[in-house]
Amino acid sequence: MVFTAGQIAGILGGELEGNPEIAVHKLAKIEEGEEGSLTFLANPKYTSYIYSTKASITIVNKDFTPDQNLKTTLIKVEDAYEAFSKILEYYNQVKNNKVGVESPVFLSESATYGSDFYLGAFSYLGNNVTIGHNVKIYPNVYVGDNVKIADNVTIFAGAKIYSESIIGKNCVIHSGVIIGADGFGFSSNKEGEFQKVPQTGNVVLEENVDIGAGTTIDRATLGSTFLRRGVKLDNQIQIAHNVEIGEHTVIAAQTGIAGSTKIGKRCMIGGQVGIVGHITIGDNVKIQAQSGIGRNVKSNEVLQGSPAFGYGDYNKSYVYFKKLPTILNRIDELEKNYSERYKNETENH
Repeated sequence: MVFTAGQIAGILGGELEGNPEIAVHKLAKIEEGEEGSLTFLANPKYTSYIYSTKASITIVNKDFTPDQNLKTTLIKVEDAYEAFSKILEYYNQVKNNKVGVESPVFLSESATYGSDFYLGAFSYLGNNVTIGHNVKIYPNVYVGDNVKIADNVTIFAGAKIYSESIIGKNCVIHSGVIIGADGFGFSSNKEGEFQKVPQTGNVVLEENVDIGAGTTIDRATLGSTFLRRGVKLDNQIQIAHNVEIGEHTVIAAQTGIAGSTKIGKRCMIGGQVGIVGHITIGDNVKIQAQSGIGRNVKSNEVLQGSPAFGYGDYNKSYVYFKKLPTILNRIDELEKNYSERYKNETENH
């Protein structure tokens, strides 16, 4: 795909300084810019690179004023970083704008889909699947019976969407994701053997949810496992049955959340966090990486540690923890000195 500086300036509503006909066909970091590439300058510490970059077009903030000659064409905008992100999004939309049904696929006669639909080769769409407009399903995707997929959803290669799942508008589901697998539900009988508890619920993703590669979201035992509007999940995360994750919460890789836990809105959860089941975490909670959460958490708490406790207290405690051998030596020395002093005073009396 080739874009001219004039076209890019039009998309961004930016001010052009340079050749409007110069064209680019790839994106690059400013320090690695080559002829035919588009880059941006947002962080002042990279300013020196704009005078040496070979990128054909550079997006900059409106207040940027060069103090040397430039070889690159400038597009001036209010926020260069935001504008470059907009171009990346536009680029992806154009790149991924596939339509049509490839062959071979299995497409049930009872499945329905809207306009601008793409279905990649070796995919499977089960009975009574309902798909909206502008949905892109890449090769080797499985979509089970009675699944509902709303408009503008992208499902990348190799994802598995089990039956009864509901996918809201504008969701992105990356490769290897499994949505709707059975939850880890077993009960022990009198002989101590574990018997499976049927998992009869489903998974519901509301609109604008992103699911990273290799993540698993289990169906509910009864009812639904919910990911509310705007939730963003990183790669390789485990969401157990009947979990509910509130709006605009973000979770980093390798986190595991046990069954029936409810997480509030706008939470930020770091990588490798473990959260037990049947607890409630409030809104605006921040949990640092590798923390273990075994209790209810109030809104606005910031936690670290395993088991986790207050972030400030954790940092203070960790200072002492690192010095623990020294502190113990000092205590031993104080006890020794006290014992000797007490012995001397006793003997003198």
